[in-house]
Amino acid sequence: MPKAKGKSRRQKYSYNLNRKRLYRSARRRAAPRIACSHIRHAWDPTKSVAQNLAEMGLAEDPNKAVPIPGKKLLGMEVESNGREQGKKIVRKPYVVNEMEYEASLPEKKSNTLSRDLIDYVRYMIQNHGENYKEMARDEKNYYQDTPKQIKRKINVYKNFYPEEYKDFIASLKQEKMDVQ
Repeated sequence: MPKAKGKSRRQKYSYNLNRKRLYRSARRRAAPRIACSHIRHAWDPTKSVAQNLAEMGLAEDPNKAVPIPGKKLLGMEVESNGREQGKKIVRKPYVVNEMEYEASLPEKKSNTLSRDLIDYVRYMIQNHGENYKEMARDEKNYYQDTPKQIKRKINVYKNFYPEEYKDFIASLKQEKMDVQ
């Protein structure tokens, strides 16, 4: 049997087709992706985003939560006694408390130097001491660093590992004394 005439040809792109409508319904059904674990555990999928955030004591719209002084927002009407009309009860205050506690913890220093850079700096100090011009002419200076760039790398090493640097310098002095 012969094929249908139009089936072997490439289909033309239809510019008039609304593709947003096709994906909109799938997005509505999916739960929102929440990064914070505290919010994720307290989230109620049967409620709207605004209701969930209001129960946790979080703001849905930061512009309404912290209004600009001197301007009156449309959604926030103030009663005669000075209280906001649409004030909601916080049913899950532990979410905000846990987030505040987590934010108050000090950050860990995750900055480290590569092992190659540490070895490079140690080699330069061991062979040339404080002579940066001589370091720049060294054959192990593969990246052709200038004396100032080498000095900067050594200072970075000093700042990241001050105790290790002191121990290294002390061991170099000990080696020199043993040789003499």
